[in-house]
Amino acid sequence: MMSRAALGIASSTRSTLPKHEALIKRGVLTYFGSRARLVEHFDEVPIANEKLLEYKDGSDERKKLESSLQHILTTVKYVPIVIDGEEHAVHGMEWKEQILPFNFKRQVARYGHATRTMLNIAIKKTVEVQKSWDTTQLSNRMYIWNKAADLIATKYRSDIVAATMLGQGKTLRQAETDVAELVDLLRISPVFLRDVANYEPFNDCPDSQHNYMRLRGLTGFVAAISPFNYTSIAANLALSPALMGNAVMWKPSDSAILSNWYVFQAMRDAGLPDGVVNFIPCEETTFASAVTQDSMLAGIHFTGTSGVLKVLWQLVANNINCYQNYPRLVGDTGGKNFHFVHSSADPETAVACTIRAAFEYAGQNCSSCSMLYVPASLWESKIKKPLLEISSKLFVSKATYCNCFYSALINKRAYNRIYMWLRYIDRNRNCELLTGGRGSRTRGYFVDPTIVRVYNLDDQICKDELLGPILCVYVYPDNQLAETMAKVAQINHGLIGSVFASDGAFIDEAYRVFKLNVGNLNVNDKSTGAMVAKQPFGAGHMTGTSEKLGSPHSLLRWTSPQVIKESFKPHVNVYYPYMGISEDKSTFKLPQAETTDGSQMARNVTDWSETATKF
Repeated sequence: MMSRAALGIASSTRSTLPKHEALIKRGVLTYFGSRARLVEHFDEVPIANEKLLEYKDGSDERKKLESSLQHILTTVKYVPIVIDGEEHAVHGMEWKEQILPFNFKRQVARYGHATRTMLNIAIKKTVEVQKSWDTTQLSNRMYIWNKAADLIATKYRSDIVAATMLGQGKTLRQAETDVAELVDLLRISPVFLRDVANYEPFNDCPDSQHNYMRLRGLTGFVAAISPFNYTSIAANLALSPALMGNAVMWKPSDSAILSNWYVFQAMRDAGLPDGVVNFIPCEETTFASAVTQDSMLAGIHFTGTSGVLKVLWQLVANNINCYQNYPRLVGDTGGKNFHFVHSSADPETAVACTIRAAFEYAGQNCSSCSMLYVPASLWESKIKKPLLEISSKLFVSKATYCNCFYSALINKRAYNRIYMWLRYIDRNRNCELLTGGRGSRTRGYFVDPTIVRVYNLDDQICKDELLGPILCVYVYPDNQLAETMAKVAQINHGLIGSVFASDGAFIDEAYRVFKLNVGNLNVNDKSTGAMVAKQPFGAGHMTGTSEKLGSPHSLLRWTSPQVIKESFKPHVNVYYPYMGISEDKSTFKLPQAETTDGSQMARNVTDWSETATKF
């Protein structure tokens, strides 16, 4: 994938910042004579995803990770609130603790929540900083993002991986994948910005006019409310608006404080100016109330549950008359992701992909599979036995164990919610528990991999997002394929759906039927594991606004472009040729006027002043 080379560049200059020639690939500025630089264009650059480290025994990355894990476990980090570069302690406020989900007697960080007064101060500071940040050249922003990507890929990598494993309960593979995605977002987003910046309005009359489009940030501030389950997405919620010239108030999840703090530190280390992104741990309702009631709110960037997104939308709607902008609302939620197996599918592939998609990270990925549809012809003979046998043997333990498939749920609230679903399954005659169904919170918030067969697709468990290690299986009669697909399209709205088949006609039909209910549709692959630039993802229906994270489309929501037209041959005529009016004083004539009886009467006017008066 290559970004488009710029066309019609007026003049060029190279940035003097170190490494810009390699990183920015000749950013070109367009001038209006001696006036201010207005737009930038860039040469094409290739896109490459960050490679995952293997962490083999004795490797350098393994040693660094072990050191980071040990350091975090033996040193409780005090994380401050940062507003405009100033770190605020929590004197007089209650300390909060980020604990290990798999051992809640251990903590990795302490932090405090911002008060309403602090939020009001932060809003004013953020609005002020945005004005100057928006004037920063795109090439300079790109340089900061590329430097941050390099720092996170090297200097900060082991710390962020370790913090993600300990604080968010991810296994080594899941945490490493998360950090690699973060590096991708930081490196590839500037490439997407090139694509956006390289766009030029149509210029078919270069001798008489030229049209430009310059990118502007949104007036005011952007509020980023990030989730616990992805360090990469949490950072991107704050950093993608910032890249486009906005200043951001970042409220990290209480369950991801430490990893998010390391990312914030890496951005500061890379040269991000103070106040462009402000790090503000805060109680959810206090933060939401403060930002939605301020007239300078320019946008909200959110990832979480559908219920919370609806609350934020309603708060903005309630205050719509007080804003100086129409706030941009960008949100993604998980929804009900599914795997649909056709009778032509390879059973081994379907089983392996489903187990990974349903149970990796305890089913807490926003793209985790929680519904499996299987034809009766394959269920008993090919799929049921391996699915249950492999799932029941998955090792669930501490995230730091290398043979751990998944660890504990993120916190007590998540455990209680999943426990209620387990009780619901046990008492529901439409559900048949096949394996699992047990949980323990003796030391951590553990739930066994659970598979339940459902017999009624109108049951609530077939529609609601579970966000836990529960997989529902529906076995459909082979002769009711079309009806089952239609029902899935009706009840399962999610980020990603997957179909498994070798029958081309069925795959084509799946493209048609599942066009609207999911944002992404995979064929013969699991619903999880989308990669930046390769599979940009976003929601379907009521599971989000589908801005397609990992593509140029997601950046467009955070810019307010201005179009500039400069005429080189301005017109001086007032009248149009068809009017028959000459603007030459020596030959000026009015057209014939119609009399009351319908006849024509010529009116010749030679006195210019009289003509003006009569008109």
